[in-house]
Amino acid sequence: MAHTSIALTIAGSDSSGGAGIQADLKTFTALGVYGASVITSITAQNTQGVQAVYKLPAGIISAQLTSVADDLGVRAIKTGMLADRTT
Repeated sequence: MAHTSIALTIAGSDSSGGAGIQADLKTFTALGVYGASVITSITAQNTQGVQAVYKLPAGIISAQLTSVADDLGVRAIKTGMLADRTT
């Protein structure tokens, strides 16, 4: 991976794939960038709207971030749904 730029998205997961982590990773791939992710929330949603949101505990969000940062040479970070001030 030394020759591929790495971007990190920190956002929620959209079960329909049209937004959030899923959309960010698709965009990174289309731009030739390796995408890593930290998920802050899980949503139940579709093209009609958002039916439910589950905010992940701050500890697992922090652990995901540490795990990625310890291993990958992230060059850019994009944020999306952060849910609240603690995430």
